[in-house]
This record gives sequence, C-alpha cells and structure tokens, in this order.
Amino acid sequence: MAVPVTILCGELGAGKTTLLSRLLETADSEIAVLVNDVGEVNVDADLVEARTDLETGDEVVALENGCICCSLGGELSRAVIRLWKEHEFDHLVVEASGVGEPEPIARQFVRGPAGGPYDLEAVVTVVDARRFHDRFADGDEVPVQQGPDEEGTRPLADLVLEQVEFCDLLVVNKCDLVDDEERERVVALLETLQPRAEIVTTEYGDLEPDVLLGSERFELETVRDSAGWKRQIEADAEEGEHEHDDHGEKHAHDHDGEDAHDHGDESGPAHDHAHPPERYGIEVEGYHRRRPFHPERFAELLRSLPDGLVRAKGLTWIAGRESQAITMSTAGSETTLEVTGRWIASFSEECQETYRQGQPDLAWDDEHGDREIRLALIGRNVDWDALESRLDDCLLTDEEMDDDRDGYENRAPTAMGETVAVSSADRPEGSSR
Repeated sequence: MAVPVTILCGELGAGKTTLLSRLLETADSEIAVLVNDVGEVNVDADLVEARTDLETGDEVVALENGCICCSLGGELSRAVIRLWKEHEFDHLVVEASGVGEPEPIARQFVRGPAGGPYDLEAVVTVVDARRFHDRFADGDEVPVQQGPDEEGTRPLADLVLEQVEFCDLLVVNKCDLVDDEERERVVALLETLQPRAEIVTTEYGDLEPDVLLGSERFELETVRDSAGWKRQIEADAEEGEHEHDDHGEKHAHDHDGEDAHDHGDESGPAHDHAHPPERYGIEVEGYHRRRPFHPERFAELLRSLPDGLVRAKGLTWIAGRESQAITMSTAGSETTLEVTGRWIASFSEECQETYRQGQPDLAWDDEHGDREIRLALIGRNVDWDALESRLDDCLLTDEEMDDDRDGYENRAPTAMGETVAVSSADRPEGSSR
C-alpha cells in the first residue's frame, strides 16, 4: 500500500516548525519528515534519539516516538524512494523551503517516480496571520516591501501568494497576534485567493493531527486550476464579448503550455465562513484587451499600483515583444514579468495552422491573432473604474499602433523563463501610489 504524503509549505517564520513539532509529539502514527535542512526543523530536544549520516550525505534524525527526520541533500524523488526502502513509517511529511514553490514538489509525487510508493494526500500552506494581514489585507496601509529572493529574480511576496494559491488546506497561524476582525479579514482574502481550500485558524501551531493527516484532499489539476485569479479569467472568457473586447474566448498559453482555464472542480470552497469577502471590500475583476501595453507607460503603472491591489495575474502583450507571451504576477507592491510562452501568431502561417487545428476553441483575431492582454485583479477597496482607466492609458494609441515598436525603452523580458521584477519602491522620490 502506498504511503500517504503531506507537503507542508509557508514562508520563513510562519510557524511550520512549531506545527511540525506538535504533530510529531501528538500523532499516534510513525511519521517521516523530509526537510531541506535538519537544523530548520529544530524539533524538541527530548524527541531526538540519535543522528546517523547516509552515504549520500543526507542526514537522518531518529526520534523517540518512532518518527524520523531526513534532510534533503539530494534530488527529491531519489531521496524519498530511498527513505521508503530503508525505513518503515506510516506517513511522510515534506517540509518545503520557505522560498520554494509547492507545485514542482507535488508533481514529483503525482507524475514522477515517487508516485509509485507514495500517495500525495494534501498540500498544506501555513500563513502568519499578522504578517499576511499587514502585507496584503490592510488596504489602508502601504504593503510591507519585500525584495527579490536570494537569486534576485522573484519577490518573496509573490512566492507567498503562490504557496497560498497552490494548496488544499490553509492554516492561519499566530492568530493571537491579530484581533477578531483582522483575522476574519485575512480569512476572507484567503478565500478569494484560493476558493477551494479548507481554512483553519490556530495559535502556536496547535492543531489535532487528523486535521493535517488522512484528509485525501489532493487532486493536482483541481488544485492548480482553482486559484481565484484563474477562476476569474475563466469566468471572464466565458462571458463572451465585453464592452471593449472583440473576442472573449479562451486563451491557450500557460506556464506548462496547458490550457489554464479548464477547471476540474467548480463547486467552490469546501467550507462556509460567516463573513464573505465582500464584507471587507474584497473583489475580483477581469481585464481583457486586444491591444499591447506601451512598455514605458506600463512600467510606470507597475511602480504606482493602488495600495489595495493584492493580486494581479495573467497574460500581457507588451509592445516590442511581439513574439513573447509574458505572464504578469503582482503580489502587493511587487510585480514580476516572465516569458512563459510564445504567441502562436508569431509563428509561420503553416505552424499557426497546425497549432490552431489542435486548439479549435482558441480565440483568434484576424489582425493580431492570439495576442491579447487578459488579467485577473484581486483587491480590497480598489477603485476599479480608475484602475481600468489607468490600464487603458497604458495601451498603445491608434497612432502608436502604426509606429515602429522596437524604438521604446523596454525592460520587458525576451527569453523563455527570463524574469524581470518591478516594485513600487522603484517609483521616483516624491511620487505617490
């Protein structure tokens, strides 16, 4: 029988270690814990029995309650398969790095070699209630500034929301640091960002083991397509024509080259909180245009987004980048632009025909092909009409549409996988958001 797996995510300081320690202390079953660094686990000293080194350089800590901890020194699939062969345990918990994305880990248990001996049950993301509220949920304050990650290409705030959007259980921790209304505001925003996930609140990581283990919630396609921004883009596409749109159908591009809008489960969240997001002014809007952004005006907009905008994500068409389908991802005050595909319209006519035959539902404009801007916008107390007007002001004018688009000052990325980060902290001194 396959060993059940839980992936535990959350930014550094969210409380994963405390939650994990309590789980090891209270669970009746024998649990294996795989982490990036044993030192990060810091399980209670009285639980530790012995430490042994594996030949590969990985490290195993044996615990008195029958559990073990193993640091990840090698490739994940290889490490968990070896762990399964060399030790007996009832459940595996994989603690992801605080600056790691959960989806690549999950895929290894669903579509990789680890999918044989293991069964991925749940992806759990731990959220620091105080920090999340101050960074994202408090629209009256300038969000906490977060710089790029260690490689300088990915803002940490964006990684936090990626962890929230790709999970099926959200643990709102450190609730003793917020009041009741702040906690409810955090929960309401999380419901909007990931409508399908179950949400539990706690203090000091104090949860019963059965909340984290044995849930059997996880379905890869359902989880990856159930984020609030993806649902909004799907809904926007299905509405058909809009006031400013000639084509409102599906688009084919996504990070994985798959259709981003085929949701597996549209039943909504598996829970019903008494305070819907609307009570706190949290709304989701769509934006769709068949005209490119002017790169300089668009960059200036990204440096001065409204304070209440929590999330903006989707495909952008940027003038001067006629081949590159660029994904925009905004988390609070930080935005990343990443080349995640190529517009089909940029291929030869023969290749275009081949791609279009394989995607009969692909929206196609006679002049621009599949090039488009399609965004989902999530925020609290945002003047949506004003934001829409500002976005429209970034579009090329009719005159500019006929100009040479290679003459602009353009920071937008050009190569597949290349990322450019823009922050409101970059705005000129004396300007306002």
